[in-house]
Formats: sequence, structure tokens, C-alpha cells
Amino acid sequence: MSLDRRFNALHPAEKDLRIIDEYIRMAWLEKGLSQNTQQSYRRDLNHFGVWLNQRNKSIELALRSDLQDYLDWRMTQSFKGVSTARVLSCLRGFYRYLLREGLIQQDPTLNILSPKPGRPLPKTLTETDVEALLSAPDVNDTLGLRDRTMLELLYAAGLRVSELVGLKLQEISLHQGVIRVTGKGNKERLVPVGDEALEWLRKYLKSGRPLLQTKSDEELVFLSLRGSQMTRQTFWHRIRQHALTAGIEKPLSPHVLRHAFATHLLNHGADLRVVQMLLGHADLSTTQIYTHVATHRLQMLHQTHHPRG
Repeated sequence: MSLDRRFNALHPAEKDLRIIDEYIRMAWLEKGLSQNTQQSYRRDLNHFGVWLNQRNKSIELALRSDLQDYLDWRMTQSFKGVSTARVLSCLRGFYRYLLREGLIQQDPTLNILSPKPGRPLPKTLTETDVEALLSAPDVNDTLGLRDRTMLELLYAAGLRVSELVGLKLQEISLHQGVIRVTGKGNKERLVPVGDEALEWLRKYLKSGRPLLQTKSDEELVFLSLRGSQMTRQTFWHRIRQHALTAGIEKPLSPHVLRHAFATHLLNHGADLRVVQMLLGHADLSTTQIYTHVATHRLQMLHQTHHPRG
């Protein structure tokens, strides 16, 4: 039975939600979307649906002018250009699906140009900031030892937070000093880990993890107080607490340590291609933004210390 016939009897707002659910399910089946991406798609589409409903319109019957008005409205509400570009990309996929399913006769996203915002430099930390943050957890406490190890590994390997909290025991080789990371698109990469982070891993696995483990068959490396997988949000909260202890006032998130990893490597002469492989970037252009961060730092150092800076 077609989507149109299944949902026609529903209230327009309810119909929008059901169509969005069907699209997310299809996208998961066909594209293998991660849970985070599914949530992002759902949030963007629901936001657009609510905006339309407030104007007595439905997502199914939206015109090109409606989409243009919505994108213009986002810009007036101080949404970032890169966020609006992501929303438009999501809407394009959604309306192509509706066209394919026969729910609409014309794709309203055609000929709508994506905003072209200037690419912002990633927020990062100085090496002094990183040292202060790494030293903040109380390693005499089980959770403090776990957090110190997570921070050390996050910085030493440039991991995404989802890769860190999902890391499994069999993916670590302490002898070889490498970890096997499953990144976006289920792509695997081997990342070397420095001696300092390896030493903290050994301490945690010997003295910390056994005190948190509640199931003998648990494979995850980093466990919550209940012995289960930590959420990204929990770790984010822990990092902010440690940042306060360290006296770091700038906004901080797990991803900032990933930026610091890349920037500090480049500052110390690492090859851009090597950094690309370590970060797991499919496209070198994604990594190249870190060269701008490094160049900006060089300019600041020159202005500060050169007699004619």
C-alpha cells in the first residue's frame, strides 16, 4: 500500500510525523545511517514540520517558496550558516524520497542554493591547557582514573567521542601500542598510541575497570558507574567538570581535544596526509582546515615575539 493511502486519514501534523518516521526508517535501511545521524535528520525535519504547521501548512504540501522562507527565517534567527546548509541537505534527501514514493509531483528543493558561510576555525586548546585538563581528574578515585585515561586516549589518538565510548577490549593492543578504531561509515583504521596514554590504559585496565565491571562478558573498555556503556553526554559533562577544576574558561567539548590533537601534530611538523589518516577523514579537504589553525598560531607567535611583529 502506498504511503499516500496509508496516511491520508491522519491529521496533517500527525501525517507529517509518520512520513518523517518512514523516511528515517528507509534511510537507515538503504544508507546504514548511524543512530546519531538518524536523530539529527529527525530533529531537522521535525523542526521544519513544526514551523510549517504554525503557518497552517504541511511538510508534504510545502512549496519551494516555503522552503526559501524557512531558510531565510533561520538566518534571521542567528542559526549558523553551516547548520542551515546541513538542514537543506537533509530536506533534499527527504523530498527526493517523497517524489519517489509518489507523495509529491515536484521536488521543492530544486534550484535552492546552499548558503556558503565562511568556514570557521576549529576551537582548540593550547598545549598548556591540555596538560592542565589531563591533570585535573583525581586518579586516586576509580572514576577519576577512568576519566584521566579517557582524556589521555582522546588526545593521544584524536578519537571522536563516539569512537572512544564504543572502544572494545579486543580493539586494543598494548603490546603493539595501537588501537583499532571503527569510525564513520564503519570504516576501520589503526591509530598508534603514545607511551603516556598506554601507561594510563594499563593502570585503568588493572585497577579501575575491574571495580566498575558488573558483567563478566562486557567488552567495552570504558564503563559507567553502573558497569554499562557511557553516553557521549555523560562524558561531555565530565570533561566540563574537569575543565573547571583545571581553570579552563573557554568552551570545551570532547571534540575540542580532537582538534587539539590535529593542530598540535601540525604545529610540530606532522605531514597533513598522516594527520588525515589518523583522524579517519575520507577527504583531505576536511583536514586542511587545521593548516589554517597552525598558520594562525604562527602569525600570533610572530606578532608577539618578533621585534617588528
